[in-house]
Amino acid sequence: MTYTQTGDPTIRQHVEAWRQLNVDEQLGLFWFIYKEIGKSITPAAPGASTASSEIAEGLFNQVKELSHEQQLQIQRDLINKVDTQISREYGSLGDTTKLLFWYLLSQGMDNRTVIPVPGDYRLSSGSQALFSRIQALPFEQQITLFRDYVAPMGAEAKPGAEI
Repeated sequence: MTYTQTGDPTIRQHVEAWRQLNVDEQLGLFWFIYKEIGKSITPAAPGASTASSEIAEGLFNQVKELSHEQQLQIQRDLINKVDTQISREYGSLGDTTKLLFWYLLSQGMDNRTVIPVPGDYRLSSGSQALFSRIQALPFEQQITLFRDYVAPMGAEAKPGAEI
């Protein structure tokens, strides 16, 4: 799926800073953001259709059925663009559906159907500084940032391959 990043230089800087973190720091930061503003985000994200919700739920349900270790590995694989079946399925989704999928993962972590963040987890100083900068963004920019962060994740479907 072709991805076009937003032209907003502030968003690009935040996305690049996020990607400079190691994969587990990226996941931790995403969790803290969800905990902070997750209640402001609804499953009906801007531009979401019923079909995209069903697709995101279908992929989430595949992940939910796996062991906690496998769930964590899938999240790492998505960020690292590792070529796996789930990563290719994710890569074929639209940007809004990808955002919905991560929202569902966060909810699953919250209700412990997906591997939760350890209770004693603390953000690194670099992650905490970025978290503070993200909190200062207007809500619309935060959503654009999240979309720009999750959109390029996953693997591209191979030509001629069925998903």
